[in-house]
Amino acid sequence: MALAIPSAARFLMAARAARSVGQGTLVVDFALYLHVLHWSASAIGMLFFTSLLLGAIATLLVGPASDRYGAKTFLIGYELLQILAAVLAASTAATPVLWLAAILGGFGRGGNGSAGPFAPAEQSWLSRSIPHGMWGKIFHLNTALGLFGMGAGALLAAFTPFLSRRLSLTQAGAYRILFAAVLVGALLCLVFLYAAKEPPSAKTPRTFRPEDHAQEPAGDGHARAGYWKPLLVFAGINSLNGFGIGMVGPLMSYWLHLRFGVGPAAIGPGMAVAFFSAAFMSIYGIRLIRQFGLAGTVLRLRLAGILLLLGIPFAPTFWLAMVLFVLRSAMNQGSTGSRQALFLGLVDSRHRGLAATVNSLSIQLPRAAGPVLASLFYEAGLLAWPFLIAVSLQGLYLLFFIRFFRNASGSTTG
Repeated sequence: MALAIPSAARFLMAARAARSVGQGTLVVDFALYLHVLHWSASAIGMLFFTSLLLGAIATLLVGPASDRYGAKTFLIGYELLQILAAVLAASTAATPVLWLAAILGGFGRGGNGSAGPFAPAEQSWLSRSIPHGMWGKIFHLNTALGLFGMGAGALLAAFTPFLSRRLSLTQAGAYRILFAAVLVGALLCLVFLYAAKEPPSAKTPRTFRPEDHAQEPAGDGHARAGYWKPLLVFAGINSLNGFGIGMVGPLMSYWLHLRFGVGPAAIGPGMAVAFFSAAFMSIYGIRLIRQFGLAGTVLRLRLAGILLLLGIPFAPTFWLAMVLFVLRSAMNQGSTGSRQALFLGLVDSRHRGLAATVNSLSIQLPRAAGPVLASLFYEAGLLAWPFLIAVSLQGLYLLFFIRFFRNASGSTTG
């Protein structure tokens, strides 16, 4: 399949893989680093809230602008910001500088290799670089590459105690060395992005029916009237998912530390297995698309993920919690490619950046509130509550998701 992927798409996917390693490292270590610096749970939650909120505002501007001016300039600018953020964070632990670096770099938020608030530009560029019939496969493969990189980064994060002993560093000093993974990844991304050629925005709009199994639908050359309504309805449904993600995802390593008293040496390998498992599930999701369609694949994987999430806070041991987390990550992340393809397909080809923007905003804005609320529960010693709230929100998301695509296509499975 690699030979059939256009060169621009290959470079974009390579950039995602390079970017994801640093993201995986900081998903494990950044909140733990702040804890070592004696930040309170509420302070950590507020930092994540500020970072996610400002990222969402940036997303609002980038997506539509990428439709007009192209995506390449925005993505190169993002990597330059990553370089600046990594240098600042590696140089000092001073709170004002660390706040600035974390916001610029989106540290600890994850993203599976996406370009943070610039992800709409990235998704629009990728969608315009490949035939519509390949969307399901390429988006799943792209997600898998990011997850493999996240797994590699999570393994790298596990070496923090080793670095501290080997180099006679303080804990904080060992954590700061790992910002080099972000720096090196950003430099590689610049190389790949400069090599990639961006196609012009498509002139001929297309139509899309959600029941199509990642196939290019036949359009009549006219944009579907009223695409804003399904776009905004789907965005509202996505917001439930985003809030649920924010309640658990950004502070997962911190929760594991509070719940079981473990550090990066245990959390890093566990999260690496979770990311690798999710990557394999994303690839397997390509087969599921052929059997169940895009919407049906999302339905089945997300339902399994919700049930697994419910069990995590009640796990009596760290390793059982990690097994549930690994399985849940595989189910959740394995559906990401299908969800991206579904949302981008709701509009014609001239407005892919706009669709990607609405998709990102619908997740990022409510996701920003999650860490703040979760941190208050953590400070109160109510460690299970963020998970229970997340399960409720994502259960509602799935119910509305089923209804949306049943109304749109007459079937949730295509």
